[in-house]
Amino acid sequence: MAKAIKINHVALVVSNLEEACEFYEKELGLEAIPAFLFDYPTAFFKFNEEQQLHLTEWDDVYSFRGHICVQVDDINTIFWRMKELGVIDINPWGKVRQLPDGAIQMFVRDPSGNLVELSSAPDAEIDPAIFEDELYKEGIYVSGRNDFRGYKTKDATLYHKK
Repeated sequence: MAKAIKINHVALVVSNLEEACEFYEKELGLEAIPAFLFDYPTAFFKFNEEQQLHLTEWDDVYSFRGHICVQVDDINTIFWRMKELGVIDINPWGKVRQLPDGAIQMFVRDPSGNLVELSSAPDAEIDPAIFEDELYKEGIYVSGRNDFRGYKTKDATLYHKK
């Protein structure tokens, strides 16, 4: 049987391509790369040598909870910058948290309203002031639904070791 082996790219629909490009380039440090000659507004960005982000402008409806997760190299700087921009969104998945594996997670909205989870490596040094901030909450997100279906363990992680 054939098997999916990695994510090549994630495509996000945006309402204003130029604003979205500025956010992903200037705030998240992604490098713009050439896109195909589509007949609609689009831009491609490089995460690393194997993964890309594709932005495309359409008049679509945006998801409230659906998101992509991006690991960042400096969660401290990103946290304070996203707070300054006022784009941290605690409504869909709660406040900024430290996951059981040690990674910090927070959710932000890009200029088009797409939800982007920003995550640190589990062993990243965390600015202690983040743990005191009003946007931080201890423990994992609790929805109150009490529906425990799925594949779960206390040893879960966002990062798989090789």
